[in-house]
Amino acid sequence: MTAFPAHAQHLDCLQANLALLADRHHGTGTHTRLGAVPRCAPRPLTDGPLAGLLTVEPTLDAQLADAAALLGLDVADRRRTGPGEVPDTSGGPLYVVADAYHLPWVPYHGTKHVEHSFVVDDDGGDTLLISDAYHNDTQWGRARPARLPYARAEFSALFKALPDGAETVRFTPRPLGAPPEPGPVPGPPPQYLRGYAEHPDRRAALEAFTLETWLLARTRRLHAAYLEERRGAGLPEPVREHLRRWDGLVEHAYLAFRRVDRGRAEPSGLFERAAEALAQDAVAFGAGAAVREVVASVLQIDETALVDGDLTVHPEFNSIRMVEVVEILEERFTVEFDPADLVPENLQSVAGLCALLNRALDHE
Repeated sequence: MTAFPAHAQHLDCLQANLALLADRHHGTGTHTRLGAVPRCAPRPLTDGPLAGLLTVEPTLDAQLADAAALLGLDVADRRRTGPGEVPDTSGGPLYVVADAYHLPWVPYHGTKHVEHSFVVDDDGGDTLLISDAYHNDTQWGRARPARLPYARAEFSALFKALPDGAETVRFTPRPLGAPPEPGPVPGPPPQYLRGYAEHPDRRAALEAFTLETWLLARTRRLHAAYLEERRGAGLPEPVREHLRRWDGLVEHAYLAFRRVDRGRAEPSGLFERAAEALAQDAVAFGAGAAVREVVASVLQIDETALVDGDLTVHPEFNSIRMVEVVEILEERFTVEFDPADLVPENLQSVAGLCALLNRALDHE
């Protein structure tokens, strides 16, 4: 049985079990590809007291699109079960999304309505196996990756107790290409923070913003894990410090919510702190974005053409342009590259230039 994803603590409740399937089909560690290009495409909330505010929480559709693009998991079959309907579990692993309020193994059981995923394996015997890679500490208790055997009667009872049914998905794995180049960490528009800071329902706004900061922080930690894996070395201290900054923001948001929830005054400085963390993303994670920008500018091509990272495939690239890129990067980041690193093999790809720049920044 495949081990649970090593970075489960950086994944949300829908990603965690997509990651589990990706590692099962493509090998341990595949799930870190979810951190290659951090997601930050705020969408408006459509109902409830905060309708109109923006959220970075991705929809299931968006998560499945990421699974296809980054994890080599194409949707083969997707359907919605009706209330009380038990899905067909034969035919390979089944990815399920249901209301966590009705799932007895998660801390949200009987306390909070939220979409949650798990994987069902059916080998044709008397017992089915539920796997759930979710890892989180909540105010209702801890969630940790678990494998849970369910007798068929117990499994049927579980689904028959779901008043809204569940979403079920089967995937067809396809071969993975080379690991994607790390993308920039995008920031939300100005109205994102302003909406939560100015909303009159402070309890609802702060409860929701606590989730927002949790999602944003996890996205950045997963991105950092991907960068670390790609570099084959530890993270630079500025990145580690920035991740601690995000952890502090999550704690601040939760504290603010709990104070207001208990009828106390809202602590100050939360949204200023959030704005600072978002602004510092570019400083902490800017190497890949800067390299692509410089290379595209020097070669006078669109950045999207640099997805494969190999610069020698571009006719515009030659030794003169290579030296120009190096000089611009040194000037922009106020660094001097180690002469031993200045060999063509390190300068002919986006990945090589990023590694070169990160090594130079490490020694500053």
